[in-house]
This record gives sequence, C-alpha cells and structure tokens, in this order.
Amino acid sequence: MTPIHASCPVREFEHVEIPLSDGCRLAARIWMPEGAESAPCPAILEYIPYRKNDATLPRDAQMHPAVAAHGYACVRVDLRGSGESEGVLYDEYLQQELDDGVEVIDWLTRQPWCDGNVGMIGISWGGFNGLQIAAMQPPALKAVITCSSADDRYADDVHYMGGCLLADNLSWAGQMFARNTLPPDPRHVGDRWRDLWFQRLEHTGHWLEAWLAHQHRDAYWRHGSVCENFADIRCPVFAVSGWVDGYCNTVFHLLAGLDVPRRGLVGPWGHQYPDAGKPGPAIDFIHECVRWWDHWLKGRDTGIMDEPMLYAWVQDSAPPQGSYSERPGRWAAEPAWPSPNVSPQSYRLSADGRLLGHEGSPEAGTLPISSPLTTGQHAGKWCSYAVPGDLPVDQRADDAGSLVFETAPLEEPLDMLGEAVAELEVEADRPVAQVAVRINDVAPDGAVTRVTYGLLNLTHRDGHADPSPLEPGQRYRVRVPLKHVGQRLLPGHRLRLAISTSYWPLAWPTPEPVTLRVHTESSHLELPLRPTRDEGETVTPFAAPPSPAAAPHTFIEPPDNGWRLYEDLATGEHTLDVRDGLGTFRIERSGLTLSRTGREYYRMTEGNWNSPTGEIHWNVGLTRGDWSIRTVTETVLTADATAFHVNASLKAYENEEVCYEANWSRRIPRDQV
Repeated sequence: MTPIHASCPVREFEHVEIPLSDGCRLAARIWMPEGAESAPCPAILEYIPYRKNDATLPRDAQMHPAVAAHGYACVRVDLRGSGESEGVLYDEYLQQELDDGVEVIDWLTRQPWCDGNVGMIGISWGGFNGLQIAAMQPPALKAVITCSSADDRYADDVHYMGGCLLADNLSWAGQMFARNTLPPDPRHVGDRWRDLWFQRLEHTGHWLEAWLAHQHRDAYWRHGSVCENFADIRCPVFAVSGWVDGYCNTVFHLLAGLDVPRRGLVGPWGHQYPDAGKPGPAIDFIHECVRWWDHWLKGRDTGIMDEPMLYAWVQDSAPPQGSYSERPGRWAAEPAWPSPNVSPQSYRLSADGRLLGHEGSPEAGTLPISSPLTTGQHAGKWCSYAVPGDLPVDQRADDAGSLVFETAPLEEPLDMLGEAVAELEVEADRPVAQVAVRINDVAPDGAVTRVTYGLLNLTHRDGHADPSPLEPGQRYRVRVPLKHVGQRLLPGHRLRLAISTSYWPLAWPTPEPVTLRVHTESSHLELPLRPTRDEGETVTPFAAPPSPAAAPHTFIEPPDNGWRLYEDLATGEHTLDVRDGLGTFRIERSGLTLSRTGREYYRMTEGNWNSPTGEIHWNVGLTRGDWSIRTVTETVLTADATAFHVNASLKAYENEEVCYEANWSRRIPRDQV
C-alpha cells in the first residue's frame, strides 16, 4: 500500500446554510484545508438526517477533520426537515431528498474552495442516498463510498426479509418517530426554532403506517432501489459492510451488478464504520477512504485499483455469544465477484436427520414441523449495532423447535464465502406460512453458533411483487437464499441445517400456527465453498485504526444498552427487553446537553398467535441554559389474523410543560404476511 500522510491544517465551519431553488435552506458543517479558497480541493459530501451539531458530532469529529487534513473539503449536510435544516422530513429517500442532494452537489462545485470534483460517503441512510444520487448522474459526482446500505429497498432493508415483516421495521420506525420530533438549535437558527419545530411536530407523521401499508415489492419500494437498473450508476463505487450488519448482501450485489470500477470490503463488524468496527478487528478505514478519493478525485496512483476487487474476513468457528470483542479469522482476497474461487456444493437432506455431501445415500421421507412461538428468541437483531446481547446466542433452544439435519464431524476445515441457498419441497396446512432456514456450527461440546440464515414468506415463493396464497396440502418447490457469509468450520465441528415455521421476534409470526411438511428426497442445501488456504492470506492488508482524537463531548450518564429475556412461568409470557440510546452527554464547545434513551419490548404468550406485541419507547431531550425541550414517543404494534394495529403517541415539552401532543390509531389489513 502507498502510505498516506496528513499535512494540511484544517478549518471548521460549524454552521453554513445551503440555499435550494425552492427557497429551503439546508444546514451544513464543513471542514476544509486552510487556504482552500486559493487552492481549491475536491469536496466529500455526507448527507443524512442525524443532526450534525449533536447526534453524530462525536463520530463526525473523528472522521471528517482527518480526511480534510489530506486536502479535502468534508461537508456534513442535514436533510431537509432534520437538524438545523428547514422544511419537513416526510419519509426515507423521497425524490425531494434526492433532488435536494443533486442541488447540494451543484452548490459545492460553485464554491471558491471546491475544484469541481465531488465524492459522497455515508453509512446506512447516507450509504443509500449516495447510491441513489449516483444513479441520477450529477456530472460533478465522481465516486461514492457506500457503507451498510441496500440496492433493494424491499428485499434487503430493515423493513422486510423474504417477504416477512421484520421487527426492525417497528424498531426503526420508533427511532425515527423520536428523531423527527426534535427542533433545530436556536444557537444557529435564532428565534425561528420554535416555528420550525412545530412544523415538524405537526406534519412529519408516523412512518410505520406507510411501511406497513406496502407489504409487497411495489412502486413504493422500487423507488430508490438501484438494482432496478444498475447501469444508471456510472461512477466508481466502494461498497462496505460487516457480517453481522443487516446489509452485508449489498456488497456482493453491487460487485456483481455494476459495470463501473468498484471495490468491496466486508469485515466481522456490525452497523458501524470499520474504524470503529465491532466485533473486531477494526481497521484504519480513513486511510482506505483517502486512497480511494486520491485515486478518483485527484488522479493519484495510490495502487488501490490494482488490489483485489473484494476483501472479506473469513471467520473461524467461535463459541456462541451475544457480543464479541473480536472474531478470529483471516482476510480473504478475491479478484472478482462472482469469484472463480468459489464453487457451489450440494448437501442433501435425509429423513433420518443426516445432511450429506458426496458421501452416503439419503433416506427419503416427509417430516413435519410446527414451531412454537419461542423459536427465534435467541436469534438476535436483524441489524446488529454490536450492542451487548444483540447477536445470536446458543442456538440449541431455537433448534429444539426446528427440523434439524446435520453432517458427521468434519475431518477437514470447510470454508464458505458468498450466498448459501436452501432448495426445499414443502407443503403447508395454511394459506399463509413462513420458513426460517439457518446454518449452524455445532461444536464438539454441543454449543451451537449460528453462521447465517434466511427467511421466506411462502406466499412470496414466485416473487415479492405478486404473492399468492398456498393451497393446503399442495407441494411447492421453494428457494430460500441465506445472508452472505464468510466462515470457516473447524475439524471436529458439525454443520447443521435448521428449519422452523416461526422466528419471533426477529420476524412477525404468521396469522395462525402452521404445520409445514418437508419432503427430503427433493430438498437440498447449496453452500458456496472456497478452497481452504492460508498461504498468501496471512498478511493483514489493513492497518489498525489510530487512536481516536479527543472526544468533543463529556458523558453525564453513559448509555445503558443491552438485551434481556424474561419468561413468566405462571402465565407463559415471554418478554425481550431491549435498552438503547446514547445516554446523556454535553457538547463542550456549544454547551448543549443531549439526552436520548430508548426501551423496546417484544412480548408473546406461548400458544397464542394473536399475542405478539412490540413496544417502542423513546425519551429525547436538548438543554442549554434556560432553554430545554423534551419529547416522549411511544409506538405499540399488535396484530390479529386479519390486520396490524398501530397505536402511537407523542408529547413534546418546553421547559417541562406540555406544548404539543398527538395520538395515532391505525388498522392496516394484513395482505398475506
């Protein structure tokens, strides 16, 4: 690798307003090299709704000044209706948001400190709209770094997986409900803050209603899904994610689907930038970003495009834990994706519970499974943030409610890289059914670690746009893709396939209990096997991240984050209690104190298919001197056999007096979900 050395002193502009053609003004925070007005440089845009002056400031203060020191103007812009930006934010990735982004890029090119070349970087929301804006082809946008994003908003986002409703859909709706209730900071917008606040409170709405109203892959989800036409993206793309992040599939989809210069990077991380990646090892991601920007925005030969198209962390077998500080393994390099080094191998299901590769003859048979609602309580979160407890723990309890098929103990290491697929022939006794398929690693001591998994709403067996009910008793061949994975199973371990008919609370259960019958003679598991080799892959291609700069904030109350599972033996009620938030911290330079605490509950009573309930509670506050605001939001989702029921409330406080409140109660019909 070519070393990259920082050399430029950096200036920071805490609040800059960007005028748009309709009169709305967006708020930006900018870091740039001293003297950029006389020596213009490329601009790097991060464009997200997460409040540049408080919520993301700790993260921004680590990344953007460090990149700016390499000769870039780093520009953090709040979306319309968020932070100090004017207007109202009505939903994710609306055309208005994307049009605004194109205008922002044009504005950047007209500043005296910008040389006319622009890049976009973002994680999650900013990774999404970076791809979406690239597909609009603004001429100045020369390259993108997209982290933890999706090319398909229906199939690979927080809302639905395989046509099954994810609990993360509710969780994320509750989080955005709380975020959208916050006002701009009077320090930057003056006396207008209150009018802008009430505009948000009155018009933003509750996004869960829209997300539940679109239960199939319709035009609502196709908008912003760049997989609709990968050819729309004509600038280079660097795609990044982690194995326990919800968005690891996208890296592989982009590498295979785009026809532009591209790179992929997948580590063991959750939903975080790789320099703060957990589980470790974290890497010096800023170094990699600068190499990318230098190549595409400055025309320097950094060698980055001479390297393999994909680097992926292949994890070793590890004991099941709700969190890890590091995952043992090694970096694997692939020259292209799909890779010539990865080949599919079929494993056949046998009615006696064996999972057979080339050896042995499977036993034909038909096996029933009707999983209890408790199956899935140890599954963790669809999108891990590396919060203690949000990764899948020992799978023995979930496997007890599943059909399982297992290999003999492995005699040699087995490496997987890519997407596994389960091809099953099934019949159901209900018109709506779902299946959860997991690959598990069974250690010699019996501990079971989940390797990867997939979900399929069986009414979506022929596609997500036009589902159709099942005919009870009729056989169907279905294909269940599992999340991409990089994994080595060690000798002495067994590979287990587990199949269940429920996976609560990761996915919302079917309207009624289902018995599924699996016909083993026509079912198999296809694994993406890669030759096991360490030669040439033992050298770490990435440096460790440098020590972080001094934090711009001081914790008053640290976050209380974690997952706890409770069972009431008298009533049969099970409750997953999730604690989330940022805690309370003060930003020293501005004197602003931010408090954000959340609580999520997922409840059900065993045997009662109408009992699953999700509750999201957030309490968020901003304080400076005698200015104090706070909002309290609650969202409760329940369902019966025919409909989802949403009940939500909002209370806004100014100096601890209620100044605004609203309530929502909606019935949304279930449509084969």
